[in-house]
Amino acid sequence: MHDYDMIVIGSGPSGRRAAIQSAKLGKSVLVVEKGRRVGGVSVHTGTIPSKTLRETVLNLAGWRERGFYGRSYRVKEQIGADDLMARMSKTLDHEVEVLEHQFSRNAVRTKRGHARFVGPHEVEIKGESGETQNYSAAHFLIACGTRPFRPDYVPFNEVNVFDSDEIVDLKKVPRSLTVIGAGVIGVEYATIFSALDVAVTLIEPRPTFLDFLDKEVIEEFVHDLRDRNVALRLGSPVTSIVVNGSVTTTLGNGRVVKSEMLLFAAGRVGATDVLNLEAAGIDTDHRGRITVTPETLQTSVPHIYAAGDVIGFPSLASTSMEQGRVAACHAFGLQPSPPPEFFPYGIYSVPEISTVGMTEEEVRKREIPYECGIARFRETSRGHIMGLNSGMMKLIFSTKTRRLLGAHIVGEGATELIHIGQAVLNLKGTIDYFIENTFNYPTLAEAYKIAGLDAWNRMVRQ
Repeated sequence: MHDYDMIVIGSGPSGRRAAIQSAKLGKSVLVVEKGRRVGGVSVHTGTIPSKTLRETVLNLAGWRERGFYGRSYRVKEQIGADDLMARMSKTLDHEVEVLEHQFSRNAVRTKRGHARFVGPHEVEIKGESGETQNYSAAHFLIACGTRPFRPDYVPFNEVNVFDSDEIVDLKKVPRSLTVIGAGVIGVEYATIFSALDVAVTLIEPRPTFLDFLDKEVIEEFVHDLRDRNVALRLGSPVTSIVVNGSVTTTLGNGRVVKSEMLLFAAGRVGATDVLNLEAAGIDTDHRGRITVTPETLQTSVPHIYAAGDVIGFPSLASTSMEQGRVAACHAFGLQPSPPPEFFPYGIYSVPEISTVGMTEEEVRKREIPYECGIARFRETSRGHIMGLNSGMMKLIFSTKTRRLLGAHIVGEGATELIHIGQAVLNLKGTIDYFIENTFNYPTLAEAYKIAGLDAWNRMVRQ
C-alpha cells in the first residue's frame, strides 16, 4: 500500500491538469510545490506575468490607438514600474485563487516543500523550516518545469542585469534595454519594452531567429521591428558584459552595445538537479530535461511520468496541460484519444505571432504542389476601424487536394484568430470553407476569406 495513488511534483500547467484528472478518476493525489503559492513558473514568473505585463503596457502606452492618434499618443504620460506591477499582482492573486479552489473541490492535497526521490516509489519532502517527511505513491508525475539558464559570464545583479524570471519584479522602467537571446521569451520582452518607447537592442548569436516560423511571417515581423527602431544584432556571439553604471555588451564582431539595463533570455534548463532522480533510476540530458515516450509521457521508469517544460519541446502552457492529462489517464488505465496532428503556437510579442500547420518551407521540402493566399489587416474594414497599419495572414493550400496546409498570422489578435485555421486544418478542410462561408463583418477574421480568395484566384489561373 502507498500513501497516495499519484504524487505530482510541481503545480504548473501540466502538474495541475494531471492532479485534477487523477482526482476526477477517484484517485488520491498529493501535489508538492516548492514555491510559496501554487501555480508554478507559469503563474508566478512566466506565462501569466509576461502576458499581463504585455496587456498593461499596450493599454497604458495607448499602443492600439497610435494608428489614429500618432506615435506620441499615450493613455498615461509617465509610466513607472508600479503601474506595470499593480495589474500583475491582481491577476496572479486571481490565478492562484482559482487553482486553490480547483484543488480543494477535487480533494487534491498540497504540500509546500522541496521533493527529492529516495527510491522509485518514495519521495522525501523538506519543508521551509527544515523538517522532512516521506511519502510513497503508486505513480509520480515530474512537472517541476525549468529555470533560466544563467552562464557565469553574465553579471546578474537584480538591479540592471536580469534573467527572464527576475524581470517581472522590475523596480524601474529603463530608457534603454539590451536583450540577449532572440527566442520566444527574448522576442516577447524586447517588443513589450519597445512598445513603452524604450530603446531596445536584440542580440542573437545565430544569423536568424524563430526559425520554426514561416519565413515570410518573420520578414513582416522584422520589418515592423525596424520601423520601431528596434536594433537587431544577429550572427555574432557576446564576448563580454561589463556593468559600470550602465551595461556595456561587446560582441564577437567588435560591435559594442550600451544600455541602462540588460535582460539575458538565452535558454532555460530543467529544474531537476535537486530531485535526486538517480534514486528513482531516471537520467537527464545536459540541460536537465527528461526523455519520455511521447504517446504516454512515461520516463524510463514506467510508473514515473514527466510533462511540461521539463521534457523540452514544444514547452507551451497549452501543450503542457494536455500532456499532464494524458499522463494521468495512462497511469490509471484510460486510453486517451490520440492528440490532433496540428496544434497552434502563440508568441505574445508586439505584434502577436501565431501559426499552425506547415510553413511554406516545409511544404516545399515535402514537394507538395501548393499555393498561398495573403491578406493584410489594413485591407479589412475592421482593420481600418482599429487603425491598423500592419498585420498579415498567410494561408497555404494544396493545389491537388485543395486542403489547408498551414495558417500563419502576424498582427493584432493573431493568437485568437489562429483557432479558425486550426479547426479547418484538423478537420481536413479545404479552401472552399473560406470562400463559401460568411464571416462576421467587420472583423479581422474576415482576413480568412480575403486570403482564401487570394489563393483561389492564383489556383484558378494555373
